[in-house]
Amino acid sequence: MRTTVEFDDDTAKALAQLRVETGMGVSQAINHLVRRGLLSRPERPPFVQQTRRLGLRIDVSNVADALEVLEGPYAR
Repeated sequence: MRTTVEFDDDTAKALAQLRVETGMGVSQAINHLVRRGLLSRPERPPFVQQTRRLGLRIDVSNVADALEVLEGPYAR
């Protein structure tokens, strides 16, 4: 596949350095760097929602009343 890609100066410099060090062609070097970047993504732990007991019992069937209890009557 042929595609035109514009590199930032720092990226072009790193690409040129890799080509000098390894003797790779442009396409090989780009593929190498893309693969290396894709494989180096840090593993993130799954998100876990933190909850706390507030000691409140709120009827949420009426949202306006629940907000008034939580935020006060002058919050609007």
